[in-house]
Amino acid sequence: MGVGSFGDNGELWFEIQLVAANGDMFSVEALFDTGFTAGWLAINTQDLEALEWLRIAAQISMTTARGEGQFNLYEGRVIIDATEFVIPVHVGDDVPDTLMGSAWLDIMQLLVNKPQGILTLETLQPN
Repeated sequence: MGVGSFGDNGELWFEIQLVAANGDMFSVEALFDTGFTAGWLAINTQDLEALEWLRIAAQISMTTARGEGQFNLYEGRVIIDATEFVIPVHVGDDVPDTLMGSAWLDIMQLLVNKPQGILTLETLQPN
């Protein structure tokens, strides 16, 4: 079970691991953004250099909170809740934080109980 934390303004933060093409792992704090409905993960272009992920599409247009943005799409490896996932990752110049999109809610359960300080993200078992 991935245990998260609440930010100063109620944000939902989770520690995830990004797995580079050579197998190196990088732990990062990712902001769970339920408004990011078009994908799984978004990172800044500068974070991509160490990962050396394979680009699968170029110049994808996407509406963001800051307006229309251009992103390249990469095949990324991510570890969440002790499980490795291969997912498409949006990579752009103006991504201030690593963002987890709401696509995770198709395969994971998000449990939020702010009064009790409980924030978890857990892989769902197939039916």
